[in-house]
Amino acid sequence: MEGFTIVAHPLVQHKLTILRDKGSSIKLFRTVVREIATLICYEVTRDLPTALVRVETPIAVTDAPVIAGKKLVFAPILRAGLAMAEGMLELVPSARVAHIGLYREPVSLQAVEYYFKTPEDVAERLVVIVDPMLATGHTAIAAIDRLKEAGVTEMRFVCLLAARDGAEALREAHPDVPIWAAAMDEVLDEHGYIVPGLGDAGDRTYGTR
Repeated sequence: MEGFTIVAHPLVQHKLTILRDKGSSIKLFRTVVREIATLICYEVTRDLPTALVRVETPIAVTDAPVIAGKKLVFAPILRAGLAMAEGMLELVPSARVAHIGLYREPVSLQAVEYYFKTPEDVAERLVVIVDPMLATGHTAIAAIDRLKEAGVTEMRFVCLLAARDGAEALREAHPDVPIWAAAMDEVLDEHGYIVPGLGDAGDRTYGTR
């Protein structure tokens, strides 16, 4: 699928299997979510622009690359996206964080917003939206809609697991927003859950079910 990248690194795939296992503890699940997010972050930021700066090493003066432009913004979709954002912040601790509060209405499966807070200059930054699951795509589309209303023009969407229907819906609604995922599953059940999936990522992260 154009604009959709599966991060097929063996470490990512190994850790995704741990998440799929219903026997994994809350602590293990939470830890592995952060670890996968850190690994995927390497791929998502691979093409960030750099500029040369002059530094003095213990041996000599040299020109060396640093990331150019304004800092990234990580935008977790609450609540499940928080653990992923924490993993990415370990890699890019200077990044700013936006918070997008959305929940999926259980009957219509449509996204309902309850919180939205971003840095004042978010429109001038690259925003990486994170949510463990891309199921129907409704929540991801709603989050991107809101960010575009705030003036954001450069976004990337990162999830652990996508359903084909959700990925296709997101690409159709926002073809300018590329997607990264650890894997794609083909099926959604009647409740909008990914099959075989890994369950409700928020509940498994925070032990709320």
